[in-house]
Amino acid sequence: MSVVDAVRECTNRIEQHDAKIGAFVSRRDADALNDARSVDERIAGGASSGPLAGLPIAIKDNICTAGVATTCSSRMLASFIPPYDAHVIEKLRAAGAVIVGKTNLDEFAMGSSTEHSAIGTTRNPWDLDRVAGGSSGGSAAAVAAGIVPCALGSDTGGSIRQPAALCGVVGLKPTYGRVSRYGLVAFGSSLDQIGPFARDVRTVASVLSVIAGHDERDSTSADKPVPDYAGELQKPIAGLRVGVPAEYFGDGLDPQVKSRVTEAIDTLRDAGATLVDVHLPHMKYAIACYYVVATAEASSNLARFDGVHYGHRSVGHDNIIDLYAASRSEGFGDEVKRRIMLGTYVLSSGYYDAYYLKALKVRTLIKRDFEQAFQQCDVIASPVTPTTAFRIGEKSNDPLQMYLADIYTISANLAGIPAISVPCGFDDKGLPVGLQLAGGWFEESRLLQTAHTYLNRTDHHTKTPELTGTN
Repeated sequence: MSVVDAVRECTNRIEQHDAKIGAFVSRRDADALNDARSVDERIAGGASSGPLAGLPIAIKDNICTAGVATTCSSRMLASFIPPYDAHVIEKLRAAGAVIVGKTNLDEFAMGSSTEHSAIGTTRNPWDLDRVAGGSSGGSAAAVAAGIVPCALGSDTGGSIRQPAALCGVVGLKPTYGRVSRYGLVAFGSSLDQIGPFARDVRTVASVLSVIAGHDERDSTSADKPVPDYAGELQKPIAGLRVGVPAEYFGDGLDPQVKSRVTEAIDTLRDAGATLVDVHLPHMKYAIACYYVVATAEASSNLARFDGVHYGHRSVGHDNIIDLYAASRSEGFGDEVKRRIMLGTYVLSSGYYDAYYLKALKVRTLIKRDFEQAFQQCDVIASPVTPTTAFRIGEKSNDPLQMYLADIYTISANLAGIPAISVPCGFDDKGLPVGLQLAGGWFEESRLLQTAHTYLNRTDHHTKTPELTGTN
């Protein structure tokens, strides 16, 4: 198959399925075919074509792409066309990957279901009446439906791993600083990280090898060597210590999810790993801590979208205060407004010490929990989500219940450690369940080896949805 053939197959599948799913917000059909022809010509001419030559890939629409709209699924940025590529886009293009389109997300990456999108809800390919997860729901759904073999998302509190689990694909959040955030529209600057989705670990590893590495344009980018992640996948996990935290298996966890995850952990033991009980005592404070830190950073980052510096501008106003207020009221959706107000409140005079400063101290305690746990184990295994995919509209009017969908994922962002979701079975409704594996800082190789070993012993990731539902 030529690269042109592969890209045409992707565009055909978008035509065939995306009206039902709503994974894409924009497409690059003509430009993608031109890029594919260039790769085919380089391959035919014997020139260096790159480690990802011809790989069709979809990009979450909060990652800047030169000349292609980057909307963050918001009215605020409906007409924004970046004049530059994000660091990860530069690396993908240089490696020969072909970008076929941009994918839907919760507005400004704030949500857990991709229902908070100004463009429309993304539906789960396994059941079109259910959510695909969020905020990277479009990327996860596009991979799950077989539209593209790979996609990029961003993860601030679980936004790669949670939709990966609900859609039955592999999704990796790297260590904070492993992948440059240059060109990623900021939500929570100390939490955000870009990572890949795919149906298998090898593709995730190959893409990570390309997009990882130091970038001087991102002051938080780690200047550390990038391993050959795909080349190290076959290393055995015999003797690996897998930590099992009791705090992740308590009240609120669906019994079927618990059963599938427990079975997956037993599979790792059968592959030669040793199971170790570990404790993360401050995990119970993670939700409260996260929604102080993340909203505070969101309030600061989104202040630039005022209709003057950036973003949608309202018309018919006599003074700048009315212009600011109207532009932001018209441009932002309800969930983004809620988080901006929460963040502004916790940063305000008289409340900073009581909320924001205290949350930073709790964040340090959560990080120390992981440091102590990784003295006893190499990888921590847990559920990704408390339940399988819920119905569209089921939690959209209850922000607290929506926030609890990320209860098992946000602590990894607060600590900055890498974590991956891999498919580990299905519930009695045929909905996917995800196993989360978390590792020490910059231990992506070990994490990917463990995930790869697990997938080699199971076939859950090989199953594909039939795109059923009432939609």
